Amino acid sequence: MVTLETLASETLASETLPFETQPGAAVELSALDMVLWGVLPYVMVVVLVGGLAWRYKYDQFGWTTRSSQLYESKLLRIASPLFHFGLLAVIAGHFFGLVIPKSWTEAVGMSQDFYHFNALFVGGIAGVGTLGGIILLIYRRRTTGPVFMATTRNDKAMYVVLTAAIVFGLWTTLASVFEGEHGHNYRETVAPWFRSLFIFQPDIAAMAAAPFSFHLHTLVGMALFIIWPFTRLVHAFTAPFHYLFRPYIVYRSRDRITASGRPGGRTGRKSNANAAQNPNAPAGRRGWSAVGTQDRDTRNR
Repeated sequence: MVTLETLASETLASETLPFETQPGAAVELSALDMVLWGVLPYVMVVVLVGGLAWRYKYDQFGWTTRSSQLYESKLLRIASPLFHFGLLAVIAGHFFGLVIPKSWTEAVGMSQDFYHFNALFVGGIAGVGTLGGIILLIYRRRTTGPVFMATTRNDKAMYVVLTAAIVFGLWTTLASVFEGEHGHNYRETVAPWFRSLFIFQPDIAAMAAAPFSFHLHTLVGMALFIIWPFTRLVHAFTAPFHYLFRPYIVYRSRDRITASGRPGGRTGRKSNANAAQNPNAPAGRRGWSAVGTQDRDTRNR
């Protein structure tokens, strides 16, 4: 006998999308899904690692950002920190959202609503800051003559892919804001697929169940990592973190009289004047004043 409660439960179950309870459970996979979400990620890793190894072996002198600070520095002082710090926040947000499972955040008492609010708030600020920084960098490169002349086709292609990745990522964030409670929860589709790649069992069905905006953002992101070793972005893998731990450098500066003299210095009254103005200068180095701590200056006396 079919009761009213049985009919109601069957109706509710039929209206529930399969991936809301089990991501990708009833998604029909195509050959394109198998290639994009099961093969392409590993191709990307091979190209990324192999490209870095090739670049390091055969193009160490080209492993550089080709800095253009000498040509223009006013805009660069604003655009570069805005872009780089925003990008660091974006990377941290991706790590937190894709690597840390939903069950872990719930175990420490973080509700889904609180997580969603923080992800949208912090992610939105980071995305807008990163996008503003890259726009300023592109504007500077286009409007500053020497900087534009130093821009290669490789740089232009890199800027297109990088900007596209930022724009599509910000699009998915803003879409979640406007969709509200009906927005897609990427922690049930994209995140499980991402983690499954590390155990070589890609959950293709889960990724296939995600909306098109997440597909597009993921594909552009993988394209960015594929071209990464062959662009100026390669400098990110050789960030000078050792600068934080190295001893500081002691610099020395000339006084006014010596700086205005002829090259090589002059003897006579000018040297005597230098010695009178700088009685603590080391012997044989008159006209120079030490800049640094006292313990390091005494080693040269």
